[in-house]
Order: sequence, then C-alpha cells, then structure tokens
Amino acid sequence: MFNTPTSGPSGSPDCSNTLRVLVADDDPASRLFLVEAMRTLGLSAEACNDGPSAIARGREETFDLLLLDCRMPGAGAEEVLSELRADPQAHSGESTAVATSADMDAAQRQQLISSGFTDVLQKPCDLADLRRIVSLVHPLISTQPVLDDSQGLASTGNPQILQAMRSLLRDELVALYQELDSLRPESPAFADRLHRLRASCGFCGAVALAERVVQVRDCLASGGRVPEDVLGRFRQTLISTIEALDPHVTVA
Repeated sequence: MFNTPTSGPSGSPDCSNTLRVLVADDDPASRLFLVEAMRTLGLSAEACNDGPSAIARGREETFDLLLLDCRMPGAGAEEVLSELRADPQAHSGESTAVATSADMDAAQRQQLISSGFTDVLQKPCDLADLRRIVSLVHPLISTQPVLDDSQGLASTGNPQILQAMRSLLRDELVALYQELDSLRPESPAFADRLHRLRASCGFCGAVALAERVVQVRDCLASGGRVPEDVLGRFRQTLISTIEALDPHVTVA
C-alpha cells in the first residue's frame, strides 16, 4: 500500500487548470456577486439568467460546477439538473451541482440533496461560503492547508506534544484508510469514526481533513446518504494528510 514518493517538492499534485463555473440566477445582484466572487477565487465563471439558458449551456459546454438558483423563469434548479442528468449527451451532465436559494427550510434542503445536489448555498452568502463550495468541485482543491502548524501548536501547547499527537494521528489515518472500503458510509461505526477523527484533526492542525469530515457529516445529517464525489474528496484528503504527516511514503 505504501510506495516511494512520486509527488513534487510541495507534495501536492498539479491542479493549475482553471475550473469553470456556470452561475444561473435570475436576480442581477446575486448573479453579479456570484460571478465576480468565483473569479476572485480563481475560477472561470459564466452567467445566465433563466432555467432554459442553463440547460442549454450545460448541454453545450463542460462546467466543473453548476450554481443553480432554485427559482428561475422557465425551470428551477431541480428541473435544470434533472434535464442535464437525464441527457447522456450533455457535456455537464455529471458536473458537481449546488443549489442556491434565499429561502430554504430543512425539508427543502433535504429534497435538493436527494435530487442529486452536492450542497445547498443559502443567499446572501460571502466569500467564505463560496470557498467551501469551491472545495466541493475537485479533490485537489480545499479551502484549507493540509497541515496548519499554528493551529496545532495552539491546541497542544508545544512542538514536542504536537509531534507526538501527529504520530498518533498518522497511525489512526492509515488504519482508517485500510478499512475505508469495508465501512458503510451510513453506518453508526463510520459516524463514530468521523466524530473521533474530527477531534484528532483539531488537536493536530489537520485542517483540510477536518473540513472534509464536516462535509461528510453534513451529508449524513441531511439525509443519511453520502454522494460518491464527497466520499472521493474525503479519501483524497485522507491520503494527502497521511503523506504530509509522513513525507517518506505515498499511499497507493
């Protein structure tokens, strides 16, 4: 399972390609903010102002992320996503989709997650909210560094204790990685592991993995099902954290 390292000096794979976002929203102010915010975060963003236009663009072009407003003329977020998912020729048929809404209750959020949305973004939102959404798009993109020494030192008190805690965390993560395929994401055992892992990450400054744990737990809390793309990002960040804790190995 452990091989000779193959990553570059930073230990991070290359993810220099600009990701593309389709923003579909009939409110001009929301549309402008979302587009400009995504560009500020380094993504390429395109906008449209109704459901039929979103469907057309999603069929014609490949977008990494779809931000779809729940209430648009012609078709809301659910209808747009349903059309794209059902069309095998749609270039964005498998893209990560996030619903946006200014008015959302728990039942509506659950309905959207069950319909195939990875997350729901409540408006108004800020850049911190959008950084979290961007982290959903690709396993190599996170809003946080893999390890944050300042957070770890603040939690543990001194470098020696931090190093000892990180050694224990590395062993815990290796064990989890080995068992991951046999754990059912919806099982109480997996939820318990996530609960304990969140605390361990906090003590050790493993902030990127802590962020992924929260994403998985949010999915479980919303409806008991964890989408495959969310699990994939969790697995990738788990691997990256193991490699950061022990730079002499990579995980295959």
